[in-house]
Amino acid sequence: MGIRHDLQRSIGQLLQSARVGSYETQHARKKILHLFANDLVRLGYGLRHVNGLKEKHVTAVLQSWKDNKIKNATLKNRMAVLRFLCQHINKPNLMKSNETMGIGKRNYIPTTNKAIYHPDFSKITNPYVHISLQLQRVFGLRREEAIKIRPHMADKGQNLELSPSWCKGGRGRLIPIQTEEQRYWLEQAKKQASQFGYSLIPENKKYINQRDIYDKQVQRAGLKNLHGLRHAYAQTRYKELTGWEAPVNGGPTIRQMTPEQKRIDHQARMIISDHLGHSRKSIVKNYCGK
Repeated sequence: MGIRHDLQRSIGQLLQSARVGSYETQHARKKILHLFANDLVRLGYGLRHVNGLKEKHVTAVLQSWKDNKIKNATLKNRMAVLRFLCQHINKPNLMKSNETMGIGKRNYIPTTNKAIYHPDFSKITNPYVHISLQLQRVFGLRREEAIKIRPHMADKGQNLELSPSWCKGGRGRLIPIQTEEQRYWLEQAKKQASQFGYSLIPENKKYINQRDIYDKQVQRAGLKNLHGLRHAYAQTRYKELTGWEAPVNGGPTIRQMTPEQKRIDHQARMIISDHLGHSRKSIVKNYCGK
């Protein structure tokens, strides 16, 4: 077998014994490590087993990514995965700090508005996928949450309660049910799931199978960057909570606000952060601007 195959196989074996995080996290981690392996072999290194990883390997691939103008945010995500790898091969010292490796700070303030306000789901033929997409739109859910959700259990009357096992990082949360549209799509989800305790995954399938169906349906429908549904949800909530448009939509920036507006802005961002399932207010800049 070739060098690339051997290296990727050793990575796969390591990941099988280090299953940490949700399916989404594990899947993303595997993609990044396979990318790392591909690029390392492309650069001419003959590493066949991940246990032989050295600092020179990390440095070479990182420089290649920098040369290809990979964004700082993406680099930091990839470095986090490589740190995970190094910890599990008992070589944590291979990874220096991002600052030492010359990776700049993330820029959470968007230069363009990524929100998707009026998506066309008419080409989505799978009813489970269609309802998952609608739940993403009206509640700001992530893809995994909108597939794993058990709508009968989640419906708490005035709130949608997401179980930690459905959520990124195991952070469950409450999202208020405030509109007729939210109530309508939650009821449709309950009908599709059919029984209490059932999710939006057909009985004969596992999460990974339904996620693949979701991805294929979305691709065939020509839909892209559906994280923009969360952006639209966040911006809508911001306007509802503050009374004015989010900065990314032309509303006042933090420098233009009065002290009272800053207080309202702060409260709104705390609420939105919680509803989106984030642990810090600062991330809301990515959705609403600053």
